[in-house]
Amino acid sequence: MAAVIETTETDRAKAEFETNKLSKRLHRLAGQAITDFNMIEEGDKVMVCMSGGKDSYAMLDILLNLQQRAPIRFELVAVNLDQKQPGFPEHVLPEYLTARGVPFHIENQDTYSIVKRVIPEGKTTCGLCSRLRRGILYRVAGELGCTKIALGHHRDDILQTLFMNMFFGSKLKGMPAKLVSDDGRNVVIRPLAYVPEVDLERWAAHRQFPIIPCTLCGSQDNLQRVQIKQMLRDWDKRFPGRVDNLFSALGNVVPSHLMDRNLYPFATIQASGVADPQGDRAFDEDEGCAPPPPASIITVQR
Repeated sequence: MAAVIETTETDRAKAEFETNKLSKRLHRLAGQAITDFNMIEEGDKVMVCMSGGKDSYAMLDILLNLQQRAPIRFELVAVNLDQKQPGFPEHVLPEYLTARGVPFHIENQDTYSIVKRVIPEGKTTCGLCSRLRRGILYRVAGELGCTKIALGHHRDDILQTLFMNMFFGSKLKGMPAKLVSDDGRNVVIRPLAYVPEVDLERWAAHRQFPIIPCTLCGSQDNLQRVQIKQMLRDWDKRFPGRVDNLFSALGNVVPSHLMDRNLYPFATIQASGVADPQGDRAFDEDEGCAPPPPASIITVQR
């Protein structure tokens, strides 16, 4: 019996240690993203968009904690758009936000009926739904006097968007951590930009957020984004570090080694006669993956 109790205590201590480590990592990554992109400034009123999913719950949770520690003063207001999907548990978010003592606003707009009327049965509804939701949230931000709009997109969302744009839009385009909205009136921020989704899943389980599933419009498991998510998860499992490197590459762009003529003046470049150590370096085969060959086996053609 004593051995069982001791084992239980050890397991509990280990679980507590891991949870504490996860909490520190989440707050460090979110804080670093906020600092790197100057997302939140003195006196800001941040509209925290709440869908009822794990990401938006975690974002609010982290921002509330950071608000207590930050050297600057800023306000938070949680906003949920009730789109009138059948079966949407409209009581869940108000009850949770009231219990947390968070100021909130519920915007009621029946975009579900519009989407169902416009999109043929069996087709993907997410695109139109997202555009309608975005326009409404921009308007609400102005009505509430918010200076920033915080969305819960994480690192994996950003990478999935990169591949979506490459595979299906022929664009090298991701999802920025900070941008000015389409209407030019709002600054949109993504405080979770550096955070891996697996960490948010663990945090949501630990915090026992009352998750509202995003399947109220019907299952859409055939979405290309779902397939890309599975691809990235598989890479992360089979090739540790690959996904981290992909994400780091988004902040380490070399326009001269891409092919966008609007970003680099390929048509007008001329030989200068001055050596440039970075001028003709792409990624030689296996460069960075293996040590260079010994000088003794390198031959020079004359």
